Amino acid sequence: MKKSLLIVAMFGVVAVSQADIIANWTFEVSVPTTAGPHAAEIGTGFATGSHASTSAVYSNPVGNGSLESFSSNFWSVGDYYQFQFSTVGLENVQFSWDQAGSSTGPRDFQVQYSTDGTNFTNFGSVYEVLINGAPNTPWNSTTYNPLFTYNVDMSSVSAIDNQANVFLRLTNTSTVSINLGTVATGGTNRVDNVLVEATAVPEPATMAILGLGVAALARRRRKN
Repeated sequence: MKKSLLIVAMFGVVAVSQADIIANWTFEVSVPTTAGPHAAEIGTGFATGSHASTSAVYSNPVGNGSLESFSSNFWSVGDYYQFQFSTVGLENVQFSWDQAGSSTGPRDFQVQYSTDGTNFTNFGSVYEVLINGAPNTPWNSTTYNPLFTYNVDMSSVSAIDNQANVFLRLTNTSTVSINLGTVATGGTNRVDNVLVEATAVPEPATMAILGLGVAALARRRRKN
C-alpha cells in the first residue's frame, strides 16, 4: 500500500510539472502587415505592435527558420510588441521568442508584464537585440538559428498566475541602434516564434495525494 501511494505521488509531480502551450505566434497564418491584433496560430492570444509615429510600417519579412515574422520601423523609446493571453487555471509562466534587427534598428529592449494592459512592471534587465546579418547568419526561411532566441522564466511572478488577461511586452528603452549609433527611422526590428507556456494549477485532490505520498515516505523512513 505504501509503495502504491508513493507511485501515485510521483505521477502527481509529473502532472503538475508538465507545461502547456498557452499561445504560440509563428506569424505564418496571420502574416502581419499591420499593427494587429494577430491571433496566435496555436493556443489563444493576440499579438500587437505600437509605435508613437504614425509613419511606422509593419511588414512580414522572412522569419527565423520560417517564411514570416512580425517587423516594423520608425522606432521610438516606449514603442513595443505586445502579447495578450489568459492564464486561468495556470501558473509558472515561461516566455520565449526570437528577435533581431537591422543595423540601424533599436538595440535595447525590456520585458514588461501587466494584468490590466495599462500598468506595466519591468521583468529582469534590459537586453540587447543582435543584428540580423554579418557577423551573424541572417534569418532565412529554412534554417533556425538559436543565437536569436530569448528564454525567460517568469514562474516567480505570481501576479500573472491564474489571470483572465496577461499582457507581455517587448519595449524599446533607448535611442541606441544595434550598430551603436542612433536608431534611424528606417531601422527595423522583427520578432518570430513567440511562445508562452505554463503549468496547470494543482487540483486539491492532487495536492492531497502528494501529501499522502510524502507522509508515507516519512513513516517508512522512521521505521527503517
